[in-house]
Amino acid sequence: MTPATRQEVLGLYRKVLQIARNWQSASGQIEETMREKEYIRNEARTLFRKNKNVTDPKLIKQCIEECEARIEIGLHYNIPYPRPIHLPPMGLAHKQGRTLRHQEKLRKISKPIYLKSHDEVS
Repeated sequence: MTPATRQEVLGLYRKVLQIARNWQSASGQIEETMREKEYIRNEARTLFRKNKNVTDPKLIKQCIEECEARIEIGLHYNIPYPRPIHLPPMGLAHKQGRTLRHQEKLRKISKPIYLKSHDEVS
């Protein structure tokens, strides 16, 4: 990891922790605010620790883009949790064969960048 990339990643981590410190839930209830603050901190710790040994520049760039997207979406919608995606059900494919594999591949490709690591952690 280059020093510039390292500084960018550490800056993102600090930004996420600062957002968690200043977070207010949409409902304004203290219990919900505390729960959401804790979720933000735990999610950041988990994902940054999981990816601390990543050395591939393309993968690092993808992780940075995911982090920035999740920050922007969280601040915009005032929801710390990843936004759900709506993909068509896999009921059209047979339970085996090339059609199912092709449809699974399409679903994986169509997953938004802000959800790439969510399924791995949750």
